[in-house]
Amino acid sequence: MSKRWRLEPVDLARVDALAQSANISPIIAQLLLRRGMEDPIRVASFLTPKLNDLRDPLLLPGVSDAVEQLHQAVTAGEAIVVYGDYDADGMTAAAILVRAIRLIGGNVDYYVPNRLEDPYGLSLESLGRLIDHGKSTIVSVDCGIASLREAEYCRQRGARLIITDHHAMGEQLPDAAAIVHPGLGGYPFPWLCGAAVAFKVAWALCQKHCQAQRVTPQLRDFLLSAVGLAAIGTVADVVPLVEENRTLVHHGLISLAQKPCLGIAALKQANRLAGKERLDSEDIAFTLAPRLNAAGRLGQAQLAIELLTTEDPQRATALAEYLGKLNEDRNTLERSVYLGAVKQIKEQMDLEQSPALVLASPQWHLGVIGVVAGKIAEKYHRPTVLIALDPLGQKPGTGSGRSPSYFNLHEGFKGCRDLLVSCGGHAAAAGLRIEESRVALFRAALCEQVALQSGSQTPQAEIAIDAEAPLGMLDLATVKTMEQLAPFGQGNPRPLLAATGVYLAEPAKPLGSGERHCSMRWKQHGTTLRGVAFGQAEWIPSLQDTNRPHDIVFKPVINDFGGMQKVEMHLVDWRPTQD
Repeated sequence: MSKRWRLEPVDLARVDALAQSANISPIIAQLLLRRGMEDPIRVASFLTPKLNDLRDPLLLPGVSDAVEQLHQAVTAGEAIVVYGDYDADGMTAAAILVRAIRLIGGNVDYYVPNRLEDPYGLSLESLGRLIDHGKSTIVSVDCGIASLREAEYCRQRGARLIITDHHAMGEQLPDAAAIVHPGLGGYPFPWLCGAAVAFKVAWALCQKHCQAQRVTPQLRDFLLSAVGLAAIGTVADVVPLVEENRTLVHHGLISLAQKPCLGIAALKQANRLAGKERLDSEDIAFTLAPRLNAAGRLGQAQLAIELLTTEDPQRATALAEYLGKLNEDRNTLERSVYLGAVKQIKEQMDLEQSPALVLASPQWHLGVIGVVAGKIAEKYHRPTVLIALDPLGQKPGTGSGRSPSYFNLHEGFKGCRDLLVSCGGHAAAAGLRIEESRVALFRAALCEQVALQSGSQTPQAEIAIDAEAPLGMLDLATVKTMEQLAPFGQGNPRPLLAATGVYLAEPAKPLGSGERHCSMRWKQHGTTLRGVAFGQAEWIPSLQDTNRPHDIVFKPVINDFGGMQKVEMHLVDWRPTQD
């Protein structure tokens, strides 16, 4: 689907004023203005986030009650279980709390549902088994805020339930011993992920144990390491990398490079990250988090939490290598589902009449449908739901959806609630369970919901470009200057530049395992730069003409493979130059 390129005119007077007042380069000033920042004090805080910028953990609603309940359980020697989730955010959140409770002498274990067999979040069956095995205090991480029945069940069974979560809240809250959630009580930053919420609880718990704000050296080292785990959860859960989240990720990347926990050190070693002096958010997004997520997607999330909590170096090494193999398996499954989904769209869908895409198959692995739904939603720029149907037709299908920003998927699902067994999630990502016989009805109902929210026409995908830049401008020093804006991610994307009238120095060619990516070289006025388009092998046939000029949109990056730093481009979009 063609995308509209948007480049706002540059106000040079404002750029110069910010550059002088904040003592920064004009390039950084222009990029910051694009991000809505003009106050020099705010700019200074953005460019040099300090760890003490993090708010006191007791300011987070519910932390005081949760810590009091947890400390009582630890002191009484109760059997505590941290009930996690099977994605990277939930795993890192669980690992943070498990390690914190162990360090202060608590009797703690962890439990995480099996993505392939268990329902999402807290379930009556799982809670019943835990309580039957003597777990009297249950702490949820990254789930539980909508678990009304489950909270009542714990109360009836005499178990203490402490909920820590960040997902969308319903009209009624569970009747739990304590609830920690950044959306409660007017907290000024509601976009913390599950691991960040768990980090705040762990921080306050360590202070409670020490009866002081300054904790022991051992607990301080743990908390610095936990910042790294919280950074993984923050990047993996695609929450906005601004304010507290930016501070967490900035310092978490330092922690992951210098003082990682044993499991992360093993994961880095297994993936050639051990030698990097400083990691970036892309190392989390494309290397560390996918390997943790692979374990969850293939029903082995408990191994990822074990990796993040083990104190055995040999076990850590073995688990890190095994997670690498799981990630390879996940890649193969994901590619198969993607090809099947695209084929289904081409054969069965009329894109002009389909403001939303609802696809279903009994052959799809439910562990990867969410990732593929995200890729399909980006490719066709419309809400997309993939449903893994039960091959035997005896159980409801499990669906996962992703949506562009113009449509609130969570609200859309609620509008179709009478057709679903269950649903939940965020505006951009949500899940459901549905009977196979109702898939067609749900498809029609979701299309109606999209029309109600955004009108009958699917909005055109848009690329917001930061600046136009000739290739000759992109030397190492300039791109290093742009790196001052890191860490990059949701809410603070890597700078996006455009260049016009550039030529292919050579035809594009396939790259990477399975030849899923596209590699090319662009030239302009004597400057030649390598470009890579990830997951866009389909562009290769159209990028062969070296005699025709093109306009390109790209992200400038520094490739330091082999110890040699050089500027490259990650190609985002392209089009032939118009006369």
